[in-house]
Amino acid sequence: MSILAANSQILSREIYQRYQQQQLWNNGSCLFSPKNSRYFGSDWKDRKWKNKIVRSREWRVQALWPDLSRPSAIEMEPINDSDHLDQILARARQLSQPIIIDWMAAWCRKCIYLKPKLEKLAAEFDTKIKFYYVDVNKVPQALVKRGNISKMPTIQLWKDGEMKEEVIGGHKAWLVTEEVRQMIKKFV
Repeated sequence: MSILAANSQILSREIYQRYQQQQLWNNGSCLFSPKNSRYFGSDWKDRKWKNKIVRSREWRVQALWPDLSRPSAIEMEPINDSDHLDQILARARQLSQPIIIDWMAAWCRKCIYLKPKLEKLAAEFDTKIKFYYVDVNKVPQALVKRGNISKMPTIQLWKDGEMKEEVIGGHKAWLVTEEVRQMIKKFV
């Protein structure tokens, strides 16, 4: 693996200085760990640049890149009315796949804060389950009654055309996402 840098002397000087401090360098994208070898570098001593061969250690670079083959978040699809919900449930029944429905409102602060966290969770379970949301102020009240919604945000897991389990998310978002994750693992 090779390293691309604007100036190799700067990179080697930086590595040498970090080695002298006996630290590992981790800037979020690379981790340097030493092994025996030598490299050519520049050193700043007595207010002068001095080029010299530095006998130290070989620097092995291990990239810590994120997995770009999978998305980090998947936008949830909206459900607009009862007919749309019926179509989604029929498609899920054909695939024998559960779905998650987030019942929320645009004015609900906890709902707004929870939505991106659920979209990240949707990316985690991308092939196993689909995530949808319903804005209760924009849909007919018959749909809200069908979901038996009394508090928001409410996250429900539907399987085989009926609601199997729900999490009412009035507490911290990380707790809600963990509860939803456990709920999904039960049915997937």
